[in-house]
Amino acid sequence: MAGAAPDTPIRSLPSWAHQEANQIPEEAISALETYKKKDPAKVVVRFKAVGNAPIMKQNFYKITASNRFQAVIQFLRKELGWKTGDPLFTYINLAFSPAPDDTVSNLFKSFATDGHLIVNYSTTAAWG
Repeated sequence: MAGAAPDTPIRSLPSWAHQEANQIPEEAISALETYKKKDPAKVVVRFKAVGNAPIMKQNFYKITASNRFQAVIQFLRKELGWKTGDPLFTYINLAFSPAPDDTVSNLFKSFATDGHLIVNYSTTAAWG
């Protein structure tokens, strides 16, 4: 080992690091394949207007559970006909604004009401 002190022991790699690329354990390959699959489950999302936001004609939608909340925001913008720069504030159950990288599935499991994930939306900051 170049530049190492003479009394520094040389470390060896763990046994699993010596495996050839074609010798990846079946368990690891199976886990990776499962992780790559997109969850086909859907979640019912109910959109509710707050303040002066326009009310949607249809406010119940089924959205793929594995989507990030950012996809819900983009979908809502499209349905309302709003541009990217137009202000849009979203809240779950009139309480908090979720992070765009939260998954719809996690939000639904934690905050569903009567089998729906209630997403409130506004043109101005309504809470917090």
